[in-house]
Amino acid sequence: MSEPLDAVDAKILDLIQHDAGLSVAEIADRVGLSSSPCWRRIKRLEDAGVIQRRVTILDRERLGLGFEVYCTVKLSLPTKDNLDAFEQAIMKLSEVVQCATVTGAADYELRIVTRDMHAFDDFLRERILSLGLVSNIESRIVIRSVKHTTAAPLGLVSPYISAQS
Repeated sequence: MSEPLDAVDAKILDLIQHDAGLSVAEIADRVGLSSSPCWRRIKRLEDAGVIQRRVTILDRERLGLGFEVYCTVKLSLPTKDNLDAFEQAIMKLSEVVQCATVTGAADYELRIVTRDMHAFDDFLRERILSLGLVSNIESRIVIRSVKHTTAAPLGLVSPYISAQS
């Protein structure tokens, strides 16, 4: 956005990012607006790309998808074509819930979610290593997740939201 967030926009974003199921009327009530002006603000934030989408967060453990692994991946030859091919392949793999290019000795950091160790081994062998692009993978199995949030730290960009929320 070209202009900084005002207090109402900041509060709307904070509410929505913590509970996307709130109705416009509920949001409006909590920020002190009527529904129409609140809806216009939300629409403006969507049009500006600040609100990308609204999702429902599922409990992976209850779905039997409690095995989480962080993998550092190094490509055999990190050419533009190989980087593009790897990224295109990763986009199609539902087990990969995050993928980032990183600095250092590796090329990528992946966050993988699957059923168990055997499913993870199958995933590595059949979906990642079979690409023929990878020279090294280092995996770290998550024992216990200490913090997981999808909320952006709005307090860092807006004085109207506590940096601690």
